[in-house]
Amino acid sequence: MTAFRYVRDAALATLIIAASACSMAQTQTQSGTSFEPTVGQAGKDVVWVPTPQALVDKMLDMAKVQPSDYVIDLGSGDGRTVITAAKRGARALGIEYNPDMVELSKRNAAKEGMTGKANFQQADLFKSDFSQASVITMFLLPDINIKLRPKILGLKPGTRVVSNSFTMGDWSADETATVGEGCSSWCTAYLWIVPAKVEGAWKLPQGDLALKQEFQKVSGTLTSGGKSVPLQDGKLRGSEISFRAGGVDYKGTVNGKRIDGTSASGAWSATRGG
Repeated sequence: MTAFRYVRDAALATLIIAASACSMAQTQTQSGTSFEPTVGQAGKDVVWVPTPQALVDKMLDMAKVQPSDYVIDLGSGDGRTVITAAKRGARALGIEYNPDMVELSKRNAAKEGMTGKANFQQADLFKSDFSQASVITMFLLPDINIKLRPKILGLKPGTRVVSNSFTMGDWSADETATVGEGCSSWCTAYLWIVPAKVEGAWKLPQGDLALKQEFQKVSGTLTSGGKSVPLQDGKLRGSEISFRAGGVDYKGTVNGKRIDGTSASGAWSATRGG
């Protein structure tokens, strides 16, 4: 009986010590004092792989980040993109699901003197509001990009979206760039400019404009004097629209239900809804 009690008590003591050690490790991880990320570590939606700094710089260059911008990084990892954007004077926020990575990012920001300028929050991308961003950056997977695409397309026209390595399916990128020097893997960046929504009927003083839209590509017809001509080379870059019709080049700016622009024939305007 005594021997059994000794063994039982020793086993209990071992369990207590092990539980205590585990608790201390969890506490240290939660406080961010000992956590170090590992390339390929599992996350909620993707594994973590850091974006090479050379590509971070290229992505922000492609988006033409200025101090007036609000940059939101979706899945901000160790915070390097957010910190780099903050160093350029922009307001910058990282949204990251892993709380340990959030704490790591805050420490990294502090080391770079960016506390209060580079900010981070623990949150689910699919439940987050990033409608105020003027620039979105991300290094996710194609299926995640596709799931986020409707929300991104609902952002303000002209919002710049930059992705490391992965595309948006049949929404073709407006620009693509690959970095060589300082980058050995994950070296391609894609840029999209969120297009205005223009599909539908528009009324011009001299006729009608029927527009069809596939992301930033525009087609349709211009009808004037009883004659319809097809649109050619129609495209959107944010709120800026351009097309050729009847041998005339048209350029304009979309502002809600109105388009105002110029052509070789002079100023033109259109209102939605005919």
